[in-house]
Amino acid sequence: MNDADYMGLALTEAVAAHAAGEVPVGAVVVHQGRVVGVGRNAPIGAHDPTAHAEIVALRAAAQTLGNYRLDDCELYVTLEPCAMCSGAMLHARVRRVVFGASDPKTGAAGSVVNLFGQAQLNHQTLVQGGVRAEECGTLLSGFFKTRRDQQRREAHPLREDALRTPEKCFDGLPGYPWSPRHVSDLPSLAGLRLHYLDEGPQDAPRTWLCLHGNPAWSYLYRKMIPVFLAAGDRVLAPDLIGFGKSDKPKKDTFHRFGWHRDVLLELVERLDLRNVVLVVQDWGGLLGLTLPMAAPARYRGLLAMNTMLATGDAPLTPGFLAWREMCAQKPDYDLARLFARGNRHMDPAECAAYSAPFPDRGHRAALRAFPAMVPEQPDDDGAALSRAARDFWRHRWQGQTLMAIGTQDPVLGEPVMRQLAASIRGCPAPILLPEAGHFVQEHGERIAVLACEHFSR
Repeated sequence: MNDADYMGLALTEAVAAHAAGEVPVGAVVVHQGRVVGVGRNAPIGAHDPTAHAEIVALRAAAQTLGNYRLDDCELYVTLEPCAMCSGAMLHARVRRVVFGASDPKTGAAGSVVNLFGQAQLNHQTLVQGGVRAEECGTLLSGFFKTRRDQQRREAHPLREDALRTPEKCFDGLPGYPWSPRHVSDLPSLAGLRLHYLDEGPQDAPRTWLCLHGNPAWSYLYRKMIPVFLAAGDRVLAPDLIGFGKSDKPKKDTFHRFGWHRDVLLELVERLDLRNVVLVVQDWGGLLGLTLPMAAPARYRGLLAMNTMLATGDAPLTPGFLAWREMCAQKPDYDLARLFARGNRHMDPAECAAYSAPFPDRGHRAALRAFPAMVPEQPDDDGAALSRAARDFWRHRWQGQTLMAIGTQDPVLGEPVMRQLAASIRGCPAPILLPEAGHFVQEHGERIAVLACEHFSR
């Protein structure tokens, strides 16, 4: 057997440690071609801080050979030994140490310190690293990723009345590389976990607050976020509760206009967002357009795309009523097909990404609830707030505005957006995108570039 074969035996021990919930490190001691000791990490199970794989293997080898001196022995371990284990090997006078993956945090065979390179010591042990390093490292990185995921879950326990989309559903999403962030201690959340992206410098001169609608999630902004970041700005893109990577209450009746607004207001306060350009589309606008009147000093701009204010004192458009009827009649409609139909330039993987948060019918309560939540009568939840917001935008708004319209949208297209523009003080002529439909952000790179120029004037 050669070094790679003996490292394979150590890897077997590491896998066993992983199965026992320990950090997956394994070791074997070989004496003249014979395995005389094996060990795996066991500090947790043994309640012993010294029970590293190497120490366990050294003890076993000493018992087998009947001698605490292991002069003619070689030790194979999947991870570069720490200072404790390195010292034990030197005391045992191990002839040679072979390790797999380097340990940049505690490695004592060259990564942090090199105890084996101390000429003053009365015994010199040969060291070789990098044997089957990729396998050893992959096992360790997979373990720590799983543990981090578990710690995040434990930090945000799941409520009994909600579901949480498994992380594996989001594996390999095209064009969505950003790290997830979560919050569950906002007062209105009452323990529900809200997901959001927060990219760029915290002290950036400008913050883009990007709010999605139904049935989308923060994935919708993947083509705009890189442009904003390249300008040196900060970007916030939350997933509304019930959407994306946020928790999903099981009951349709959980969702209410005023409650979702309160969550967004509390998130803005918690993160202390300032110099905000509010970016809205669809329900991102129905909710988002009611936010600035609560704290006008936080907002410096508005980028509005295919959305509206539902004030309850004007009839809803035929296009929206048709959409609401379709959602009621076919609540399990295919999201990927919906996006593909209106965005023929998208590839199948991008379209499928919109379905990722909703692996089954139980996760789709928000998709069923939101169409019926649009205020239609003056006393509906959110209608009075929307009328107050309309008054704010007409008379009190002091910031800059930019509007982009996907003209192929049959629900919230140009006629609806021109009515909204008339209600926003100082709103310039909108940008028309004849190639775009309802989900304007799928053509968002051009819009983001124009927005950066507009809000820099």
